[in-house]
Amino acid sequence: MAAGLRKRGPPGSVAQPAGLWKQWLQRAWQECRLLLREPRYTLLVASCLCLAEVGITFWVIHRVAYTEIDWKAYMAQVEGVINGTYDYTQLQGATGPLVYPAGFVYTFMVLYYATGQGTDIPMAQNIFAVLYLVTLLLVFLIYHQTSKVPPFVFFFMCCASYRVHSIFVLRLFNDPVAMALLFLSINLFLAHYWGWGCCCFSLAVSVKMNVLLFAPGLLFLLLTQFGFRGALPKLAICAAIQVVLGLPFLLENPIGYLSRSFDLGRQFLFQWTVNWRFLPEAIFLHRAFHLALLAAHLTLLLLFALCRWHRTGESILSLLKDPSKRKVPPQPLTPNQIVSTLFTSNFIGICCSRSLHYQFYVWYFHTLPYLLWAMPARWLTHLLRLLVLGLIELSWNTYPSTSFSSASLHICHAVILLQLWLSPQPFPKSIQPSRKTH
Repeated sequence: MAAGLRKRGPPGSVAQPAGLWKQWLQRAWQECRLLLREPRYTLLVASCLCLAEVGITFWVIHRVAYTEIDWKAYMAQVEGVINGTYDYTQLQGATGPLVYPAGFVYTFMVLYYATGQGTDIPMAQNIFAVLYLVTLLLVFLIYHQTSKVPPFVFFFMCCASYRVHSIFVLRLFNDPVAMALLFLSINLFLAHYWGWGCCCFSLAVSVKMNVLLFAPGLLFLLLTQFGFRGALPKLAICAAIQVVLGLPFLLENPIGYLSRSFDLGRQFLFQWTVNWRFLPEAIFLHRAFHLALLAAHLTLLLLFALCRWHRTGESILSLLKDPSKRKVPPQPLTPNQIVSTLFTSNFIGICCSRSLHYQFYVWYFHTLPYLLWAMPARWLTHLLRLLVLGLIELSWNTYPSTSFSSASLHICHAVILLQLWLSPQPFPKSIQPSRKTH
């Protein structure tokens, strides 16, 4: 009988595997939370998202119909230059005259030949898909160096935005080209290659003038780092590139080129506005309204320059001095000082724009996570930040825009602007001695 009895194991032997599984799951959950919340894992998360974006982007190309808006007009304008017309006032497309600087002409001239005189739309879409992935890579490199934004936010910056995918691969606008060059220039600034950065910045401006919204911030950074005399060569690089690129058109009709490609007084159509739909059209088109927005833009830039960016205790005019002659010793600008100043400068311009069209979303879309998370305020929780991102995305995806969508967009912009004003800034109140920069 004793031989028939089975030997029982320890009481906890059955529960031990279950306990091990529970510990493993808890540890895996903790690791996942750490991966999604710690900025030091930005490159790892970014690599996964970029791989996912390869599939998503090419799925969009093959599954969602292409929409013709400006591509044929771009090709017609470029074809005019190829045929020997260098007078900007004579260059036209189906949607109107050529209103972009010379860099746009050269860029889309390359695309003209690469796509069989603009007829091979799938090839153009594939080129813009690669441009989109390159842009993402450049943006992720910026976020990696700032180490401020939790990686889970990048999902909303990549896979969740229908409008941005549409702008890149379904509409083929020139805005993505300009922004890719802009993000390349910021990466060069972060590496302290200021001359090369200014070169790429000027190339971006030559594709589309909206990049000038970053210019006040860049000027502040150049003066901070080099003083007035030291900044002049960098500014000369920007100007020289514009002259060289525009030279064939300047020689033909300088007034026509400058008035068309850098037309600051250009009138926008009310039917396309995303941000001012709640206004009567008469006010939207009124000159006084435009001047009021310009005044608000300049005032905000001045306030941020005086109170948020310049925090050394000296007069802001001290930026004109050689850095070695200032009372407070200078130091190399940190990644967050550079990115914060440039992104804020651009965002202020967006808030005060006379009109935002749907393709303009890429002007600041990739900067929104930084603006919301890099300078946190206690009153703005993760959930509220995600809500702001969601409302902004919804506003840009509402077509045609409504009074509600436009008002929601301004409220979200106001929340971000308020946070930028109230949050601690990356500029310290005392500056340590500097090291040599390139």
